[in-house]
Amino acid sequence: MLENIITSKTRLRLLVKFFINVANEGYLRGLATEMQESTNSIRKELNNLTEAGYLIRTEENLKVTYKANQTNPFFKLLQQIVRKYVGLDTIITMVIDKIGNVKKVYLIGDYVKGIDSGIIEIVLEGNDLNTEYLIQLSEKIENEIQREVVFTITDKHDNSGLLLYEHEVLILN
Repeated sequence: MLENIITSKTRLRLLVKFFINVANEGYLRGLATEMQESTNSIRKELNNLTEAGYLIRTEENLKVTYKANQTNPFFKLLQQIVRKYVGLDTIITMVIDKIGNVKKVYLIGDYVKGIDSGIIEIVLEGNDLNTEYLIQLSEKIENEIQREVVFTITDKHDNSGLLLYEHEVLILN
């Protein structure tokens, strides 16, 4: 649905890159390679997003990098919109409500790097989780968000990735 409002696919991919995880940053050629786009189209969108104040441009050793501007008044809202677009809120809500004692939920893989690959990798940390129901739920989630979701269940995760949920605290907001 967001693609109907933001008609530039390049801009949408850049928003996902920088706003799904604030630690993400990139430079022109790297982003062009990662997104398999021309440097001109990436440059145009980076300039537009920087001029609008959504990205910060820094130059160091002749290398220009970009990252999300966390001081922009719309930062949190953009982050929520991007995470909703990807489907993270749907995953969290459906999983937490249905499969048992989930202690933590982590995003790993491509999406934590801001790469909209279509495969969302989620680690669920908890005890006595209903794995059978998770298999059924997985298909329902995939149909709803139009992306493949791969769940890994563990009783202790190594804290790698992006923490989305911690027992009783929703990190997405």
